[in-house]
Amino acid sequence: MEVLVNLNSIRSALAGRGLTVASMIPDAGGSRMEKASIQLARLVEGISLQSIPVGPVQAPPEPIAFLDGVQRSEVIAYAGASPIVVAEIAAAVRERRDRRLHTVLEDRRRVVLARPGALDAAGETLADFHRVPLESEEAPHPIRDLVHAIQALDRARGALVLDVGYRYRSRSDAWLVVDGALSESPCWAGDPRVVGVSKSHSILPFDGQDLERYLRLPAGYRSSIYEPHTRALAPVRAWALRLWPWEGKDLLHGLVRIEVAPAHGSTQSADAISRWILAERTPVSAPDRRWDRLLYGIHSVEQYLRSRTA
Repeated sequence: MEVLVNLNSIRSALAGRGLTVASMIPDAGGSRMEKASIQLARLVEGISLQSIPVGPVQAPPEPIAFLDGVQRSEVIAYAGASPIVVAEIAAAVRERRDRRLHTVLEDRRRVVLARPGALDAAGETLADFHRVPLESEEAPHPIRDLVHAIQALDRARGALVLDVGYRYRSRSDAWLVVDGALSESPCWAGDPRVVGVSKSHSILPFDGQDLERYLRLPAGYRSSIYEPHTRALAPVRAWALRLWPWEGKDLLHGLVRIEVAPAHGSTQSADAISRWILAERTPVSAPDRRWDRLLYGIHSVEQYLRSRTA
């Protein structure tokens, strides 16, 4: 992994500048979590929420591309109580043609995140890293500062994913499947050939009996199409889709949210897209703990990026 090259020598150099060296890998698992809430959506298909069978699985259209990003970080030192985090972020697009996936675009960057004073204390030791200053009026706190660093790193990774996605779209009009919500970009929300697949359910679109029906969709079924309340600036159409049976596991097991541009907010489009999303399910034996909500193409992007940063 590029970001780890000569880290020991960098730590020695930082120690020589009076900083306290460290070797902790932050847990970034919750970096993208939204505050759990219910924000009622507007139904655009039917007059009440329904569980709708999408029909037999169908292969996705070709060419089709998948976009995702990864990040990896370490706390390398402390300037007083302020952590200094170094990281590598990466993003890639893999495109399928003739049933074979190929990487067609990728980018990666090394970054260092810390309070301005901590960055100054590091001097030229981290000159090869892009600096991300963490501004704060609060006194340094190692845990709070680390949370802020991971949030800033997540934003940097998101910006890189957007940039790679835009570059891909400038050269291809193929279907593009994005890991996450289309609200990341108003351009994506208006692109009729972009599909967002979100594994997060922190914000739920219904309450009462509608919420129970939403969370108890059978495998191979989708919810009615709705307009999320949270997408006012970049309207999309969305529906829940159950990839795998949830019974005996958890209400969220195998449940994803699909987002598309309003142009694809019809029953026919939702059924067709859902059928080929079902065809992209990762195998049950996949070792990733998120296997029940992962798509094969997205998983392939992540595996590719991690294989080059290990």
